[in-house]
Amino acid sequence: MNYQDVLYFSETYGLLYLVLLFAIVLVYALWPRNKKKFDDAARMPLEED
Repeated sequence: MNYQDVLYFSETYGLLYLVLLFAIVLVYALWPRNKKKFDDAARMPLEED
């Protein structure tokens, strides 16, 4: 295994890892069950104590 092999592996699987991570975060953020939690968090700065 030389430098080019390691570079190819890290570029390919690093990209796949980041795309998969992005998809998981996107699904979590848009999941209908989480809507109320995110709506409440969005209104927090506007609420008076």
